[in-house]
Amino acid sequence: MDPFDGSTPSDTLKRVATLLGCSPTSAGVAAYLDKHDKLSHLREQFLVPKISDLPPSDLSLVDGEQECIYLVGNSLGLQPKMARKYLEEELEKWAKTGVHGHTEGSRPWAWAENNIEELMANVVGAKPEEVALMNGLTVNLHLLMLSFYRPTAARHKILLESKAFPSDHYAVESQIRLRGFDPEKSMLLLQPRLGEETLRTADILRVIEQEGDSIAMVMLSGVQYYTGQLFDMAAITEAGQRKGCCVGFDCAHAAGNAELKLHEWGVDFACWLLGWWGHDLKTRFKMNNVLELQPGVSGFRLSNQPILLVCPLQASLEVFNQTSMQALRRKSLLLTGYLEYLSRHYFSEDPAQPDKPYVRIITPSDPQQRGCQLSLCFSIHIKKVFQELEKRGVACDMREPSVLRIAPVPLYNSFNDVHRFIQTLRTALTASSK
Repeated sequence: MDPFDGSTPSDTLKRVATLLGCSPTSAGVAAYLDKHDKLSHLREQFLVPKISDLPPSDLSLVDGEQECIYLVGNSLGLQPKMARKYLEEELEKWAKTGVHGHTEGSRPWAWAENNIEELMANVVGAKPEEVALMNGLTVNLHLLMLSFYRPTAARHKILLESKAFPSDHYAVESQIRLRGFDPEKSMLLLQPRLGEETLRTADILRVIEQEGDSIAMVMLSGVQYYTGQLFDMAAITEAGQRKGCCVGFDCAHAAGNAELKLHEWGVDFACWLLGWWGHDLKTRFKMNNVLELQPGVSGFRLSNQPILLVCPLQASLEVFNQTSMQALRRKSLLLTGYLEYLSRHYFSEDPAQPDKPYVRIITPSDPQQRGCQLSLCFSIHIKKVFQELEKRGVACDMREPSVLRIAPVPLYNSFNDVHRFIQTLRTALTASSK
């Protein structure tokens, strides 16, 4: 039986449990799923810290020699093993050849990022010529909005989430002010319905239809950082462009997480990770101050990327290239579904035990509306729970006042990781209530 055959995670877990003669919550189910996971070998490409290496760990509570439970890939992924090798190669080249490293070797520093743009394009569903690796996220947001946000007296609003990632919110405010408009009037903020945590696609499309004539730009995240909601980027792009709006996405939490098709969807711009480096490479060094801008996204380049940043990115993208986003997504649906199943089993609200802490999952239950992250909202303040988890070798992400973001990454996380996390969370909840 192939447990990754496309049935719902709940059905898969029950079938495996029946096959094994155990409960779906048994560790045996996790072991079976890991044994049949065709992507499990990818974990070997990464360095997984030992519990003893994590600063908050309390070795009186756990075995420090065990691998940690790393579920915070939405903030920082594990280090690919090849990253060190590539960095050492460039340090050695610098030591031996000095300035010649700019144009020599397998990754010349002057255009090293160009060599991995095709790998990046595969991850986000774009053509290589539509991808440029440069700068940081906020810088890229500003650069893109400088070109794509062209407000007029009648069409000057930017549509974004009410709880957008702060860098996005601040960048939008800044760009609106830069063009002489008032953020109070030009920022159109999408709010979930009363009593709901996430935005309904129908509501987003309705706002675009009703307000579209006054919207210059739709600028949403691909995956909402707090709730983990995956937006329907295809439908939003089509609706926005039909009303004459420019449509862009911050895909920082979506790239490498969900299966993206940015080219097919016709997205105007997206960023996740005009200057001199936008000049055509063949004539760039003539220095005649007559700009020959490269076509498309390459014209946004400000400078060559630091080689010490290119190396770990190359190492990461090469691991992605060993599989496909379709295969990763297939595993991710079951991995995240397994986390959801166990969370609901152990931590749902129980009217018979009103004093027992419980957990609500605020990420959409529909797998097509989420990536690999579940946001767990606790009935109690979670700072102590988070500390108890960290003492026991869990790396996850806390958002005040009551949310833990748990992100099992299909590249390197196992089903055993998820099972261990749930058991550790049970212990942490008990310890935090003492």
